[in-house]
Amino acid sequence: MLGVLSNPAYAGAYVFGRYRSRRLVRPDGTITTKVTELPRSEWPVVIHDHHPGYISWEQYLANERRLKANDTHSGQRPPREGRAVCQGILRCGACGSSMTTLHRREGSYYECGHSRADHINTPSCRSVKTTVIDELVARRLLDAVAPEEIALALAAADEVADRRTRASRAVELRVERAGYEAARAERAFHACEPENRLVARSLETRWETKLHKLAEAEAELAEHTRPAPEPSREQLEALARDVPQLWAAQSTSEKDRKRLVRALIADITITSQPTGRDVQVGIRWQSGATEQHTIQRPQTRQEVIRTPAAAIELTRRLAADHTNAQIAEQLNAAGLQAGTGGPFAAEHVQWIRWRHKIPYPASYARDDELTVTEIAQRFAVSDGTVYAWIQTGKLTARRGHGNRLFIAYGPATERHCRELVSHSFHLPTETKIRAAGGAV
Repeated sequence: MLGVLSNPAYAGAYVFGRYRSRRLVRPDGTITTKVTELPRSEWPVVIHDHHPGYISWEQYLANERRLKANDTHSGQRPPREGRAVCQGILRCGACGSSMTTLHRREGSYYECGHSRADHINTPSCRSVKTTVIDELVARRLLDAVAPEEIALALAAADEVADRRTRASRAVELRVERAGYEAARAERAFHACEPENRLVARSLETRWETKLHKLAEAEAELAEHTRPAPEPSREQLEALARDVPQLWAAQSTSEKDRKRLVRALIADITITSQPTGRDVQVGIRWQSGATEQHTIQRPQTRQEVIRTPAAAIELTRRLAADHTNAQIAEQLNAAGLQAGTGGPFAAEHVQWIRWRHKIPYPASYARDDELTVTEIAQRFAVSDGTVYAWIQTGKLTARRGHGNRLFIAYGPATERHCRELVSHSFHLPTETKIRAAGGAV
């Protein structure tokens, strides 16, 4: 199939000299042969309709143009499937490379992958979610083709057409004057006597100069008067009214949306800083006009469910003499909400205490009680060992406020803990010796 698309023999043409081989001598002395394909203009032999072909020569040329337009290795960015509207026309403002599109479970992203691949990744080469850029581009695109903008464009087009008419009239007068001067130079040349060779040569040179100026003026007039097919005002206004519905229609494919974007927008440049949520988006239109926009990155899931700073500060102030339930009531009374969007509960306050290392009030433990950490430090064991003693029933503990465990500590408890340490098979000998001697 690829041969049918690229070989002119399938189009009924006989060609010779498509490839040229050259022998090269490498620095190490080895000789290699390199084969290169020549452009069609340099083929020495091309005979059309040499034999019956499967496709016509015009179809072969059309296939060649299409293959070239879809060749991503040569820098082409044809529209493809996928919901990323700006795919293929985005560039990184930090390194200048084109940005790739990554599709993940949580969504699609525009990412500067070239800089990471060749190890020149800069802190400003970052990724951004596709929906953030696509929404801005779609809004600007629909604003550009709004009926009001079309009316302004038509008014500007009328002014340009009026200027073009005036310029064309000036060129017409220039052609008339150049024709008159060329005719005078011709009459002067024919009126000269042949014997006056120097005068005749001078008149001939002047005539040729006037003819050259006349040809330039006529070419300029032909350029100004070249007809340009333009749709009527009614067609443009109707198209502007239909574009929003066409863009949002379910029957419109993603490729069609991308083609519409590329018809008006040449490329888009994205620049962001290593820190912060601001993203600079530069849009360059096909007309050459440019514009700059600043948008915000969407918050991550962690940022959305993050506890407000005011709630953390209030918890820190009330932690010394309030329970978790009491602090939750105070937070709700202050009009604050948890990161999930609902009211605060005791478990939310407990999480805030643990996450931000806010201590529990000392009054939660009685005078004859120790915490798990204090028992572990006293007998040089880990907190996990003490929790294992409690879970297996070897040590009795009371569950107090904040779901904390408190152990009634006395002489009996101390002797029992020393026995547990000395009979353990997992603790080191130094710990057993210290527990037996009471040296902690």
